[in-house]
Formats: sequence, structure tokens, C-alpha cells
Amino acid sequence: MNHLLKFPVLASRAFSSSARQLKNKVPEAQKIFQEDNGLPVHIKGGTGDMLLYRATMTLTLTGTCYSLYWLLYASMPQKKA
Repeated sequence: MNHLLKFPVLASRAFSSSARQLKNKVPEAQKIFQEDNGLPVHIKGGTGDMLLYRATMTLTLTGTCYSLYWLLYASMPQKKA
């Protein structure tokens, strides 16, 4: 029963902004992405960004080709048995 009485206090601490201070990483990321090194934006973020970009492009091209295949298939007259 005692742990139920402490729950509101614990819940307010968990969502309190003074309970933990997070470091602002935005200025560091801005320096990386605004640096003029000739790289496209989708490569400046590192390996994770390159993998995500390639996976997205692969899925996009695969989906486009698959859609065009079925569009072509639907446009052809069906053989009658």
C-alpha cells in the first residue's frame, strides 16, 4: 500500500524537466551539415544515413518497377481458355 502512495511523487519526478538535463546536440549537428566539403546532405550524416538513403532508394525503385510490371500486365488482353 505504501508504494501506491509514492506513485504520484515518482510520476512527477519522471516527467520533471529539472530531474535531468540533456545536452543540446543541435549546434554540433549544424556544424557537420553546414560544412562545405562537397558531399551531398544524405552522405554527411555518416554510415547510418548512407544505409538509410540506399535502402530508401532500393525500395522506391523496386516498388516503381513492380507497379509498372502490374500496370503492363493489366493492360494486356487476357487469353481465353
